[in-house]
Amino acid sequence: MEQTIRLRINGEPKELTVRPRRLLVDLLRYDLGLTGTKEGCSVGVCGACTVLVNGKNIASCITPAVFVDGCDITTIEGLAEDGRLHPLQQAFIDYGGFQCGICTPGQIMAAKALLDENPHPTEAEIKEWMMGNLCRCTGYYKILDSIKAAAGSEA
Repeated sequence: MEQTIRLRINGEPKELTVRPRRLLVDLLRYDLGLTGTKEGCSVGVCGACTVLVNGKNIASCITPAVFVDGCDITTIEGLAEDGRLHPLQQAFIDYGGFQCGICTPGQIMAAKALLDENPHPTEAEIKEWMMGNLCRCTGYYKILDSIKAAAGSEA
């Protein structure tokens, strides 16, 4: 049995018909072609699939698409405006906050949720917030520097 859901994805209204068990990560990647959202662990603990739902970060790999009916979804593709990268995206480039890139979209989306809630976090607050986003390449220092730079803190 399929269900029709209505939502906004990166500012665009969508009406989609989905199966009840269709996961949000699959809807984004395979149905809508928004491949920036990655699936890492499939159990909601690595953060690679992080997207914003009504401004809050969620693990899209464990969220049924029907649960976001009526919501605003923002993916990594929705951050740039008028061809200009979001300050977080630019900071990750400028400060080397990525290597292989698998976790980068989730890192940036989680950091966006943080900076939306707390525009000037301390280093300790950044570390605590970002605990749910794993990276196997960078060692986290460059990610931390990138977020601090985007927040206007001294990196």
